[in-house]
Amino acid sequence: MNLRRQLILVSLLLLALPWAGCQFVREIESTLRQGQAQALQATAQAIAASFADKADLLYPYPERLNAVPDPSHSLYARVAPAPILVDGYADGWPEQWSGRFDHSTADNSIAFNYQAATRNEQLYLLLQVEDSELVYDNPGLSPEPNGDRLLLRTWLDGKRQEYVIATAAPGSVRARYAGRRHPQAQASRIRGYWQDTSQGYTLELEMPLAMTGGRLGLQVINISPSQSGQSLSAGNISTLDQAPPPWLIFSPEPLRRALEPFQNAGRNVSLFDTTGWKIAGFNTEDEVPSRIQQTVSQERPFWLLRLLYRRILTQSDLSILPRAGADGRLQSPELSRALEGQPDVYWYRDSSNTRRTSLSAAAPIEADGRVIGAVLVRQSSEEYLSLTDQAFSRLLAYSLLAIAVAALGLLAYASILSWRIGRLSRAASNVVRKGKIVMDDFPHSRARDEVGELSRRYASLLVELQRYNEYLRTLSRKLSHELRTPLAVIQSSLDNLEHELTSDQSAVYIDRARGGLGRLNRILTAMTEASHVEDSVRGEALAALDLVPLLNEVLPAYQGAYPEQQLSLKFEPEQAWILASADLLVQALDKLIDNAASFCPEDGHIIIGLSASEQHWKLSVSNDGPTLPAAMQRQLFEAMVSMRTSSTSKSGVHLGLGLYIVKLIVDYFGGEVRADNRKDESGVVVQLMLPKNEPPANSTSPQLIKASCLISAT
Repeated sequence: MNLRRQLILVSLLLLALPWAGCQFVREIESTLRQGQAQALQATAQAIAASFADKADLLYPYPERLNAVPDPSHSLYARVAPAPILVDGYADGWPEQWSGRFDHSTADNSIAFNYQAATRNEQLYLLLQVEDSELVYDNPGLSPEPNGDRLLLRTWLDGKRQEYVIATAAPGSVRARYAGRRHPQAQASRIRGYWQDTSQGYTLELEMPLAMTGGRLGLQVINISPSQSGQSLSAGNISTLDQAPPPWLIFSPEPLRRALEPFQNAGRNVSLFDTTGWKIAGFNTEDEVPSRIQQTVSQERPFWLLRLLYRRILTQSDLSILPRAGADGRLQSPELSRALEGQPDVYWYRDSSNTRRTSLSAAAPIEADGRVIGAVLVRQSSEEYLSLTDQAFSRLLAYSLLAIAVAALGLLAYASILSWRIGRLSRAASNVVRKGKIVMDDFPHSRARDEVGELSRRYASLLVELQRYNEYLRTLSRKLSHELRTPLAVIQSSLDNLEHELTSDQSAVYIDRARGGLGRLNRILTAMTEASHVEDSVRGEALAALDLVPLLNEVLPAYQGAYPEQQLSLKFEPEQAWILASADLLVQALDKLIDNAASFCPEDGHIIIGLSASEQHWKLSVSNDGPTLPAAMQRQLFEAMVSMRTSSTSKSGVHLGLGLYIVKLIVDYFGGEVRADNRKDESGVVVQLMLPKNEPPANSTSPQLIKASCLISAT
């Protein structure tokens, strides 16, 4: 992996910036939650304290405060948000019914659903009666109602007052007195409409709220003609019941006016009585979120950022926000604790939007040491989340900008650094060309950093290496020149000494001295030859050369020079043209054959092979004998490197220059040379990879080159 990709991976650590920012936003949000909970709890307690001396507003009929709760029979009337048209149809009413009463026997059954609402001190009732056989009132039979009818029971001045609604046909109806009349009772003010339906009939009524006395009983009486006029009734009262009718739970107008100053666009305040009935507040929980949405919509950021922000801050373990049912009662833990005298606060998830949370705080309303009700204040998280929306948007924008700038900066820095190191690498790889150190285009950086220092140190090292290499290249020539004169003096001295001394012992010493002197002469000759070859290689002209006739010509010479080994040719092509010098190529073959013969045992095989590859001719010399150590395969063609030992040396003088000369010649031809062990580990193969060349246009016959084997002592 290059530096650019590595630094790009390192730049991914910058993603910790938005992560840290999100954690910071979480901390802010947690602090805001705590602050909102404390503030909302304080608000609920303050509102509760303001209603502590207003028990008459919560309970217009004080008896209900001390009465035993009867949720199954009490009726709840919600506040109508709009005027109700009394026409016998359910238009303008909610789809959800407040309650249901039914009664059945083996032969007959009666059931009805009801809803109740208040508006402008008027009480509205909607009853949907299920009756398969309608029986209308027939005044001709008796003055008393004798058909299907509704009985209303109210409570005025501690006494019961009953009204009956019956009709001879669908349409407008008015109440009549049932039993004795209270002086304040006005049956004519109870009016409505009777409409038949496929399942029975619908009865919609309107009456003054004050006529109920805070209590209301409903009893639907069904007359069955198939049962000889027997009746069956259902409702929250019975015909023979002498007790006061059940309580009518409603929201008094003075209480709503007293609560109105505490309502605002950010919260919903509701009042509940001791049994959990809602007696004041908004009709629906959805009004507050919509009002909040209108308040903060002008300052909202882009929807995608808001969605991301909500996803980060969403608490998935919260319960769904409980809402008051159609019967007006609310079941929630904070309200239950408040009615027990303990203020409490809870977080919820909105049922309509699970990513939106709401806070609900409840506080008890206490008077004379007892709990007379509770205040419930709810606030959506949208209000305080809108405060941090802009901050989160800026945080995200700044983080992304910082990441982009840092990533681009690191990418640019990585590109420059990679270019500098690559330039240094390419220069270092081009220093050695054809066995020489070339320093012409090696960069000398002036940068004051590690890469610049590395470039300068490489340059200094290569300069020293170039000087040392040049010294080694001229060492043999200098030694040859310097040693010629003392060797000539020694030679002449031995010649003179041979004429002066006549004893046999002196002759032995002189022969030994002459042998050592001859050895030194051969060493100097080999060193001189290597120097001459280096010089001659540079000036030798190259021409098209066919290897096939050349190898056929030199093979007999090699067979005569090395009778102890078996030399043979093995090649496939009929022509193998290269661009080379015949003299230099024969000289390289001399070195290879001499080297192979040195390691090949007696009667061993030396094979000269020729084969073709895609772009080269492979000229190989393979011999039986010991294999090459792995460490020597790369150093074998360097100067002054030899693997000969006393057992493999025949001439006694080996400076390791033979294969070095082969490499010089092959490099001059533009080829490559390599040495490997045979696959069966029975010997060594040296291959010359010589580039192919097109044959000359005027070549009609192979060019035979008369060459002699120049068996070098090197």
